[in-house]
Amino acid sequence: MKAWSWDRYGPPEVLALKDVDEPGIARDEVLVRVRAASVNPYDWRHMGADPKLVRLSVGLRRPRPGLILGADLAGVVERVGEEVTGLRPGDEVFGEVRLGSFAEAVAVPRNRLAVKPARLTFEQAASVSMAAHTALQGLRDVGGISAGSRVLVNGASGGIGTFAVQLAKTFGAEVTGVCSTRNIELVRSLGADDVVDYTREDFTTREGRYDLLMDIVGDRSPAALRRPLTSRGTLVIVGGIASARGSLLGPAAQILRGALTNPFVRQRIASVAWKPNSTDLRFLADLMEKEQITPVIDRTYPFTEIPEALRYLARGHARGKVAITF
Repeated sequence: MKAWSWDRYGPPEVLALKDVDEPGIARDEVLVRVRAASVNPYDWRHMGADPKLVRLSVGLRRPRPGLILGADLAGVVERVGEEVTGLRPGDEVFGEVRLGSFAEAVAVPRNRLAVKPARLTFEQAASVSMAAHTALQGLRDVGGISAGSRVLVNGASGGIGTFAVQLAKTFGAEVTGVCSTRNIELVRSLGADDVVDYTREDFTTREGRYDLLMDIVGDRSPAALRRPLTSRGTLVIVGGIASARGSLLGPAAQILRGALTNPFVRQRIASVAWKPNSTDLRFLADLMEKEQITPVIDRTYPFTEIPEALRYLARGHARGKVAITF
């Protein structure tokens, strides 16, 4: 089968489309014939070892041989392991892997898959997993969102942000989105009650307005991000695309600063880490079936142009997600 791999760290040019063996599956895994994928900052950070901390998990000097890039996917079940229940060949599914979705087929643990909502295309379904999971877990599990919460999403027009705005509304929150001028109407269309144009207003001067602030961008210090919060508000740090590139820690630096500050302030500062699981995927699928949330796709690239898709995403101006079609 065809797959995108890389044997050295660097820009998208290091990727190569190679012929590789189709993967086998373990007893608790499913072989999925990939129909669509999507790109995430997670992908280009692994491709470029940016931050350098990535090397600890992928390879110190070079990526380990045989690694395939990509996390999000949607496709058709081709084969299931002996311990797999609830799925059978022919089922349309979506989900995520740590690495490996930029290939014609991928072995996926059963607990990282869910049945694809019928109303979604494969491209839409492949745009859900990492971004929507992060938004959901940040708002609900870390942020403790509830009906009536006043929520601000910094980075409301990006992949995670477009899901965060919609999800916050499903929880009954009053939502403010922060974005650039060209994305104001998009963020309003997602249900935001208020939109801040960061080119005209500094949202951090809005003192004491919000119960929960989700920072996806990563371009402000925890001290600045605390100002718009109420005295008992919660700051959820995602660790964004704007974090310093080429550094040792990258997004982890802002997360570390928040963790060191948290014990000394009345407000709560916490971070969210992507934790893939089928329970949350089914929860998201149900919301999508009910048309309460819908993936926003900026652009779609063919499988053969994945390097160009990563190049576009790295510029930091994508509205919603960038999908890959097979």
